[in-house]
Amino acid sequence: MDVILHLGAHRTGTASFQDYMHQQALPLREQGVEFWGPGIVHGGTFTPTTKGANNSARKKKTIPVGQRLAEAKARGVKQLILSDADVLGSIANNLQEAALYPNAVDRLSAFQKAFGTPVHRVLFSPRSLELYWCSALSQAVVNAEPIPSTERLCNIAMSQRGWRDVVADIAKAFPNSSIEILPYEKCVGRPEVVLQAVTDAVVPLDVKREWLNRTPTLPALRRVLSDLGTVPTALPFGMGKWNPFQNEEHVALREMHADDMMWLISGADGLATLSEDCRKQRAGQTPPLAAQVKGRCDELEERQVARPG
Repeated sequence: MDVILHLGAHRTGTASFQDYMHQQALPLREQGVEFWGPGIVHGGTFTPTTKGANNSARKKKTIPVGQRLAEAKARGVKQLILSDADVLGSIANNLQEAALYPNAVDRLSAFQKAFGTPVHRVLFSPRSLELYWCSALSQAVVNAEPIPSTERLCNIAMSQRGWRDVVADIAKAFPNSSIEILPYEKCVGRPEVVLQAVTDAVVPLDVKREWLNRTPTLPALRRVLSDLGTVPTALPFGMGKWNPFQNEEHVALREMHADDMMWLISGADGLATLSEDCRKQRAGQTPPLAAQVKGRCDELEERQVARPG
């Protein structure tokens, strides 16, 4: 059974992907593909809730990992896809430490030990650092976290830990796994593309296009602060999304992300494989050389276009 771990990261459409996988569970199961989301995966603890007449009286029954895996094999599951960004860490910890998933190695190693079965492939989706942090900070406000100080924002922007370091940590925790990188910008709003990156099954089209946990706008954040009894003027005026960084901080984040992507494009030191886009498209026919060089000069020379009077 091919075991695939989808790590997210946070704020990269992970919730939308998980919702899509739940919605498409039946057609995927018919092809031997099964999905386990955060409710099953998190921490390697498997505590499904048994159904009962009274929801408040439901009892939790712990099922060992090995038993669940054996049951999946008995059902004829060929590919088991796990998805949980919290295996890497949390947004709150990232903001507290002003760094991307600083404890990733320990958390991933602990998960692998608890899971007890080799993970064959790991799928990870990095996102533009400036947009990732803006989205993470906005989500933190929604979760009633305090607005970070100017010093904290500067520490985040100037941190020397980028996606390259996170990928290296993933490779260290899963030395025998194939690590596939699918940039968020290449699959945003298309969970079927994420699935296609790790399966040969016929992938159902996402007709609902549910976009869950979208980054809130400034008016929405001001309403959150107002409900919490905090002065909404702590946020800038505007109708778009919150951008808390200064120009030089944006430059630092862009440069870090550009270096990370160049490293991935160059082969990631053999640690991971970059997938630019999973849509299988045939290359178009190359136009003849003459068609590439014709322009306004040809039109004027051949008098196909009237000259200005």
